[in-house]
Amino acid sequence: MSQQQPVIDLSPASLVELVVSRLRGEILGGDLEPGERLVEEQVTRRFGISRAPLREAMRLLAQQGLVEHLPRRGARVATLSDQDADELFEIRDVLERFAMQRALPLTDADLGPMREELAAMRRAAVKGDQLELADAHRRFHIALVATAGHRQLIEAYEPILLKLQMHMALNLRREKERAAPLDGVRRHAVLLDAVATNDLETVLAALSAHGTHAYLR
Repeated sequence: MSQQQPVIDLSPASLVELVVSRLRGEILGGDLEPGERLVEEQVTRRFGISRAPLREAMRLLAQQGLVEHLPRRGARVATLSDQDADELFEIRDVLERFAMQRALPLTDADLGPMREELAAMRRAAVKGDQLELADAHRRFHIALVATAGHRQLIEAYEPILLKLQMHMALNLRREKERAAPLDGVRRHAVLLDAVATNDLETVLAALSAHGTHAYLR
């Protein structure tokens, strides 16, 4: 169970959005762990809000796959089994390979967003900011797929990454204990270098290697 956190003063103007943002950050940053119960009385007291905006925020988080509602047991942070995670990674890999087959060749300008997110990953790794590292990692992969210029592909791809980010957060914590802080950044730099070659076989090989070694179990 997470340690008790201080009460947070939220403005009523965008209360639901703020609650969604705060809880999402706590879930994806690993402060709230998969399977941890979200007790209404505790969360409303901590945020200084009523139950109505919290319940709406929980509903939106459930739509994103980050919260689960259990009959007669309330809400909890969503869980992913190893099989669930493996299946989501497989779908992610299929969509990324399709994106590269559609996108190549790319210009140097096309790679700009990926470079920006790689730099953000590096800054977060140096600071030890695990939530920003995970967010920048997700944005890097979205930028990769966005090079295909395929709106429906992005709409299908983003929810998969969001669900996986909880799993990623756990693995990033394990990786922090076992590996150098910039190892993950280096892996993504290798992937970016492969994409910059504009050689499809090189890119697909890099994607396969990246998918195999990206996370510790």
